[in-house]
Amino acid sequence: MQSNRKSIKHKRQKPEPAPKRAVDIHFEELNKQSRHPANRAIQYVAIPVFAFALLGLVWMVPFPEIGFLKRHGYDIFLNWGSFFIAGMIYYYLRLAPTLSYAILVTIGFFSFFIVQLEYWEQRGGPAVWGICLALLSLSLAGLWAGKRMERTPVTLRGFMRLLVLGPIWLWHFVFKKLHIPY
Repeated sequence: MQSNRKSIKHKRQKPEPAPKRAVDIHFEELNKQSRHPANRAIQYVAIPVFAFALLGLVWMVPFPEIGFLKRHGYDIFLNWGSFFIAGMIYYYLRLAPTLSYAILVTIGFFSFFIVQLEYWEQRGGPAVWGICLALLSLSLAGLWAGKRMERTPVTLRGFMRLLVLGPIWLWHFVFKKLHIPY
């Protein structure tokens, strides 16, 4: 009889919560660092601009020609941005696969606009790297100004975390709103 009581008590206990994933811990930290409404509004604009500008700058770093492919008539579309994208997607894929797919679509849009900027430059427009450097500077200044609005000071490490994880952090709000697990 006593063993029955023990098993009933054991069944009534709450199950232990699953351990938090690394991505959830990162998002909680970013949420703690970004409570001011004006800072949040700045982040919704400045983080995508920062990501676009950074990709554009990496994209424009000259890439060595691969002679054997050119000789055989292959015109490859490869640049340092390709490797940057691969590394970024791999990192995000390890954190949250579904969010990394959203970032991949975002990068597709960013790539389209970077190529459009390249065409504009070829027609006599401003240099792509100059536009991206200006956008990067403005977005960093905006993000830094937003961080200064917060009650608790944000460390440099916390600011760097925002820059690295900011794109998927913004997507996670969309996924939560649409009730899509990530």
